[in-house]
Amino acid sequence: MKGIQYIMDDKGDRTAVVIDLKKYDDVWEDFYDSLIASERKNEPGESLETVRKKLTQKGKLHNKAYG
Repeated sequence: MKGIQYIMDDKGDRTAVVIDLKKYDDVWEDFYDSLIASERKNEPGESLETVRKKLTQKGKLHNKAYG
């Protein structure tokens, strides 16, 4: 596939891939986001209200409806 290169080990097994980000940037971002989500799937979640409070306390959320 054009824009995709595989790196192989001595046995000919694929060990890595090089992706042309100019051509496949959107696909890479989706793939990367999926990896991050997969790594975090067992982390405890937080409620939206808790996140809003933390952001407001840090000065990152200034909406009057939230704090």
